[in-house]
Amino acid sequence: MARGINRVTLVGNLGNDPETKHTAGGMCVCTISLATTSVRKDRDGNNQERTEWHRVKLFGKLGEIAGEYLRKGRQVYIEGSIRYDKFTGQDGVEKYFTDIIADEMQMLGGGDGERTTRSTPPARSKSERPEPVNGNHQEPDDFADDDIPF
Repeated sequence: MARGINRVTLVGNLGNDPETKHTAGGMCVCTISLATTSVRKDRDGNNQERTEWHRVKLFGKLGEIAGEYLRKGRQVYIEGSIRYDKFTGQDGVEKYFTDIIADEMQMLGGGDGERTTRSTPPARSKSERPEPVNGNHQEPDDFADDDIPF
C-alpha cells in the first residue's frame, strides 16, 4: 500500500510568547502561535493581505529551545506535519483542533540580540545558510559554495 505525505513548511512571526509545559514523564511540550501573511492584488490593483494563524507544538529538546529563545514577534521557520484532533468537553460539545507538529525549527531575523541555537557548529562563512535545529542534520565537512553547479 502506498504511503501518503503529510508535510508542512511555515515561515512566520510569533503572535505571543511560547507556552511551555511538561508531561508527567518530564517531556517538554512547547506551543506557539505562528502568523503567516500572504499578499495578493484585487481586481482594482490594491494589495490585499490575508493572515493565517497556526498552532504549532514542539516536543522534547526542540520544545525546550523554542521555549527558551523564542519571543513574541520573532520570525521562525518551521517544518512538520498537520494533526487533527477532536475533543468532547464536559458540556458534550465537540471541539476540533488543527496543530502543526514541528520536527524542525530555525530562528530567523536576529531577534534583538537574542542568541540563536544550532544543531551543528557555526558556518565557516556568512554565505552558508543556517542549520535547522532538529538534532539530526549535519553538513559534510568538505562542502563549499563552489560545489554548487548554479
